[in-house]
Amino acid sequence: MRKMLTIISNVLRGSASRNGAELVSEGARVVVSARTYADFTPQASFDIKKCDLHKLEEGPPQQAVLTREEGLQYYRTMQTMRRMELKADQLYKQKIIRGFCHLYDGQEACAVGIESGINLSDHLITAYRAHGYTLTRGGTVREIMAELTGRRGGIAKGKGGSMHMYTKHFYGGNGIVGAQVPLGAGVALACKYQGKNELCVSLYGDGAANQGQIFETYNMASLWKLPCIFICENNKYGMGTSVERASASTDYYKRGDFIPGLRVDGMDVLCVREATKFAAEHCRSGKGPILMELQTYRYHGHSMSDPGVSYRTREEIQEVRSKSDPISLLKDRMLSNNMASVEELKEIDIEVRKEIEDAAQFATTDPEPPLEDLCNHIFYNDPPLEVRGTNPWSKLKSVS
Repeated sequence: MRKMLTIISNVLRGSASRNGAELVSEGARVVVSARTYADFTPQASFDIKKCDLHKLEEGPPQQAVLTREEGLQYYRTMQTMRRMELKADQLYKQKIIRGFCHLYDGQEACAVGIESGINLSDHLITAYRAHGYTLTRGGTVREIMAELTGRRGGIAKGKGGSMHMYTKHFYGGNGIVGAQVPLGAGVALACKYQGKNELCVSLYGDGAANQGQIFETYNMASLWKLPCIFICENNKYGMGTSVERASASTDYYKRGDFIPGLRVDGMDVLCVREATKFAAEHCRSGKGPILMELQTYRYHGHSMSDPGVSYRTREEIQEVRSKSDPISLLKDRMLSNNMASVEELKEIDIEVRKEIEDAAQFATTDPEPPLEDLCNHIFYNDPPLEVRGTNPWSKLKSVS
């Protein structure tokens, strides 16, 4: 009996010793981890590509300061956009998302850079490739994914789909090519009229750049000195047509003629941010509109019906991915300057993937909007007007 008690005592003592060692080891790991995080570079300066200028004596700085917190936030947001678009692609191929759908992967630095250079109280309007801007303007991944699947919890209550998403100070998502540009000038006119020192960013693609209404808008914006940043996201192809085949001049930043312009590396989030800050200061100082051309690239086709490889080669796409990917560029900068660790960025990747999967689960299980909601959310606050003695809510009775 005494021998058995001795054995049990030794086992317990050994177990306690091992547990203690494990606790010490865990504590040491926490201390090392804390020391490592404390050793991260809090901020660093980076050389960025010089912008081409039109009717400007000087442009944005050629150096950008990035803090560790900013870098991590930019990385998370761009990864969220990328993963969200890849999930949308998957759901579309499963026929869960239907209709028009234009993906933004490859162009993430544009949306994140622009948003970092303006305020949330400023205004933004874009074309139909709108998922990324819906996110940066304050929409959630759940709301965006549910809108893509036409569910009640979508950001437009399941009625807008891919091309028509809205949040506060974000006016879509517009399906008519180029039509959002004059609308953006109208928002800029309201900014000037109300005197709040706000501005409007009006975005369009190289495919819309030859639209007549865009040039009419340039003229009015310049005449009235509207606080409007016109931004052409030049992703090299308008649907399946290269810019060289579509435009006699591909210097889109000069298209404003009498409006100053910048040509910016749209694959570098810091380059876009600094250019946007410069453009915003130009507008807020009362100098009128300014034009930016962001040279970027989309990895997917124009829309889901476009495989994206009939007018360009797979090698071309792969070369851009390997040399100019906006997420990889930011990641390499942060790692090479000790602003983050590989493990930390991997942890962000895991969290983003989980967020996307949770959102996709919600988007496929949330109910569709009920039929009685069909005519709701049309008028902002007033009751509907009666037209020919009726309105969409009237219960009509046949008298025949």
